[in-house]
Amino acid sequence: MEEKANFTPKTALAQRLKGGVIMDVTTPEQAKIAEEAGACAVMALERVPADIRAAGGIARMADPSVILRIKETVAIPVMAKCRIGHFVEAQILEALGIDFIDESEVLTPADDKHHVNKNVFQVPFVCGARNLGEALRRIAEGAAMIRTKGEPGTGNVIEAVRHIRQVNEQLRWVSSLPVEELMAAAKELGAPYELLQDVARLKGLPVVNFAAGGIATPADAAMMMQLGCDGIFVGSGIFK
Repeated sequence: MEEKANFTPKTALAQRLKGGVIMDVTTPEQAKIAEEAGACAVMALERVPADIRAAGGIARMADPSVILRIKETVAIPVMAKCRIGHFVEAQILEALGIDFIDESEVLTPADDKHHVNKNVFQVPFVCGARNLGEALRRIAEGAAMIRTKGEPGTGNVIEAVRHIRQVNEQLRWVSSLPVEELMAAAKELGAPYELLQDVARLKGLPVVNFAAGGIATPADAAMMMQLGCDGIFVGSGIFK
């Protein structure tokens, strides 16, 4: 039988970040500025992934030495990104003592069919989702936090808004269904039936849902929070 890491402590850390801002940083100096400005966590990057991909490069996990230097500089939780499906990058990040791993579509995907099985890791994961079905599939794989899949590096918030509105609309729909219709809804969404039962009972996701991608101004962040997001990811474009 496959070993499964305890899910509750993972979601507990995610709950502690609720209401906060997580900032992308590429240097220890930026990390310190983010911490002093009140960030609840930082995302350690080597370079801005959107810039790497725009230049035609392959965006991978950041250099471990960069991550460790940032980790040594701040007392708040440090996150780092791995490529979708790249379980060895995730293993390396866990060995480095990272507090949270973002299995991120912003990096160049390593596997176009499978995500990392996050259940076997002790470290919690955050994953992007555009709708309720995607969110519940990622949670079934072990994600302890969900975020929107906005357009990184653009300053355009429309995709993030579209994703949170879609999730909210589907949550309202599922919450209104009688029990006997949940199985059909699970099939329609491509989501595990047990998780859909949780959604119907909670009238919401069983994990926190943050806004990410294209959040460029305080007004953008405030709008996403008022639309129901639990917190905000801010890209490293803020330091440009």
